[in-house]
Amino acid sequence: MNTGDGGMRERKKVATREALSAAALRLALEHGPQNVRVDDIAEAAGVSPRTYNNYFSSREQAIVGALAAEPGARVAAALRKRPADEPLEHAVVGALIQEYSDDGEPDRATLALITSAPALQAEFLDTIAAIEQPLTEAIAARTGADDQDGLGPEVLAAAVSGAARVAAERWLKPAPDIRFSVVLHDALAWIIPALRAADR
Repeated sequence: MNTGDGGMRERKKVATREALSAAALRLALEHGPQNVRVDDIAEAAGVSPRTYNNYFSSREQAIVGALAAEPGARVAAALRKRPADEPLEHAVVGALIQEYSDDGEPDRATLALITSAPALQAEFLDTIAAIEQPLTEAIAARTGADDQDGLGPEVLAAAVSGAARVAAERWLKPAPDIRFSVVLHDALAWIIPALRAADR
C-alpha cells in the first residue's frame, strides 16, 4: 500500500513541477522574463511561493524547466530502452535526437524568449550539460564497463554532452530557421567514431 502512496506522491511532485514550469514559461512569454516574479508563478500554478522554492532556485530555472525538465534522466532512460544489439553510436545518437525532437523541440517564440535573456541562455545550456552524469551510467551499463574504472563511459558522455552544448550554442545564435534536432545530429556526427570504437 505504501508503494502506491509513494508512486502517487511522486506523480504529484512531477505534476506540480510541470505546472510551475508551464506557468513560468507562459508568464515569461506574455510579460517578458524580467517581469515575472516567483509570487506570480506560484499563484498561476495554484501553489505557495514556499512550494515553488522546493522545486526551483530561480525563475530562469523554472522557465527553462518547461523545455528541458530533467533531460539527463530522460536521455539515459531512452538509451537503456534501445535494443541491446543496436550499435552504441546509433543508440546514443537516437536517444538524444528522440529527446530533442517533436515535443522536446522549442518553438520559435520560446527560442526568441531564450535568446532575449542571457540568464535564460545560460540556464538552457546548463540543463543540456546536465545530461553527462546520467549518460555516463547508461553508457557504462550498455558497454559492460560497470566493473572497470569508468574512464571510457565518462569520456564518451562528456563528449556527447559537449557536442549537445555546442549544438545548442550554435542554435541559439540568430540563424536560418533550423530545428535544434538537426543541429544536434550534425554535432553528434563528429563523435560517432569514438562511440563506434567503444563498441568493439
